[in-house]
Amino acid sequence: MPVARNAKTLSTKQPRAGKGAPVTENVPPEKEESCQAKRSPSSPQGGPKKRSAFGDLTNAHKNQAVAGKKDGVKSAPRKALRAPTATGVAKNNEVNLKKSLRKTPPTEDPEEPEKDPVPEEPVQAPVLEDIDKEQLGDPYANAQYAKDIFDYMREREEKFLLPDYMDKQVDISGDMRAILVDWMVEVQENFELNHETLYLAVKLVDHYLVEVVSMKDKLQLIGSTAILIASKFEERCPPCVDDFLYICDDAYKREELVAMERSILRTLNFDINIPIPYRFLRRFAKCARANMETLTLARFLCEMTLQEYDYARERPSKLAASCLLLALTMKNLGGWTPTLEYYSGYRAQDLHPLVKRLNFLLTYQPHDKLKAVRTKYSHRLFFEVAKMTPMDMLKLEEKLKS
Repeated sequence: MPVARNAKTLSTKQPRAGKGAPVTENVPPEKEESCQAKRSPSSPQGGPKKRSAFGDLTNAHKNQAVAGKKDGVKSAPRKALRAPTATGVAKNNEVNLKKSLRKTPPTEDPEEPEKDPVPEEPVQAPVLEDIDKEQLGDPYANAQYAKDIFDYMREREEKFLLPDYMDKQVDISGDMRAILVDWMVEVQENFELNHETLYLAVKLVDHYLVEVVSMKDKLQLIGSTAILIASKFEERCPPCVDDFLYICDDAYKREELVAMERSILRTLNFDINIPIPYRFLRRFAKCARANMETLTLARFLCEMTLQEYDYARERPSKLAASCLLLALTMKNLGGWTPTLEYYSGYRAQDLHPLVKRLNFLLTYQPHDKLKAVRTKYSHRLFFEVAKMTPMDMLKLEEKLKS
């Protein structure tokens, strides 16, 4: 069986226009977003609340009245020891108010006496690494747009979150979906397709089944058509229609495959640029300076989740970050660094529950009869990472807490 090619570099075909704002590497994403989101002065939570005109005059009058009483006592003659009348106080207040307005310009506030600056303790900022700096001279890498592209993909994750659609599928179950994905992995190997093609095809199947109730005899047709669409989107030389009819053992006609292609594209409104975890995984592995063996282990963990319906509703970026963290932990290569936290947007604590679930999946293998992924990553080309012993759950918890 031909061996799958190494995955290509991340394609940056359509960088977003107008999003190339300068990025401060030392500011975490949460603070960066809060710095950019300036509040409008007219909003209820924006600038200071406006006071009424009468309120200003009343407050000024009260302040000046207190000042006027003191001045009135000082300026009163010694013989007149009687308490000043209300009329006299009002006149004195009016005179003092006019004098103060002449002396002090209305636009200037009285300056407060300067206080000695209090020495602040120096705060050590986390050391962040510019992972795109090395590729700035490469015109094909588009390193200056890399962070903007992945920020855009994170935004698109919100649009493509999957609901629990198996409840409305009367003839399809999670086990049938797992069998289909296992077959799609073999197709990806036989045609030597990119890994991005496989991940995108699985996403197309899931999003199509969210909208359309299908029968189990059409499930393989949906899967093969999804691979065809994903190949046209990702591959430089995609397989032809006849190739997909052949791998389906001529169970479907050419007209049925073409009709299913139109149906999938119309159902998804031709918006098939769906974020996939594989792209985020390559990005995060670059942040961690992970070698090829560690990246392959994380890819194996991530590909194991494709056939598990419970992981289909996870965010692609969070799934990729959790797979990498588990791979780093299994290889004793340290934990989640500030650079990884900055570029991924996830803290280590946010990933711990999903990391434990992934280790449980690796240990117990719910679909142990579906061996396409394990057979694929047991090859020497993939460093035989599928043969690695899973971590003990107690040791994993200790390492995650440390």
